[in-house]
Amino acid sequence: MDRVLLALGIAVAAGALAMVLRRRRPDAPMQPSGRIPHQLDRADFDQPATTWLVAVFTSATCDACQDVRSKADVLATNEVAVSVAEYPERRDLHERYRIDAVPLVVIADAQGVVQKSFLGPVSATDLWAAVAEARASGA
Repeated sequence: MDRVLLALGIAVAAGALAMVLRRRRPDAPMQPSGRIPHQLDRADFDQPATTWLVAVFTSATCDACQDVRSKADVLATNEVAVSVAEYPERRDLHERYRIDAVPLVVIADAQGVVQKSFLGPVSATDLWAAVAEARASGA
């Protein structure tokens, strides 16, 4: 009988210790969701009548954003509008499209359907190639 009580006591103590240790474990770090819109309302951006839109979502406090913005700016033509939505100045667009990570570049067609996107820093070559590919496909 003594052995049964001793074994039961050890099991209860081990269970209590496990509960205490589990509670002391910190929560997992926050994970950004990095949502990318699938469609844009072209009226929300500059030059809604152009065939293509390169929407660049940035933040005034983001170091990589300026680099991405400068790479996107050179894409502007008669058929490609480049529109920058910098947070907090264009907070309305960030909230409307639930943008929670920047820099984000979205390439949309005339109907606003997103054809390609880049979240985070992007090379000029990849960005320019994505716009050329979208234009060539005639989406």
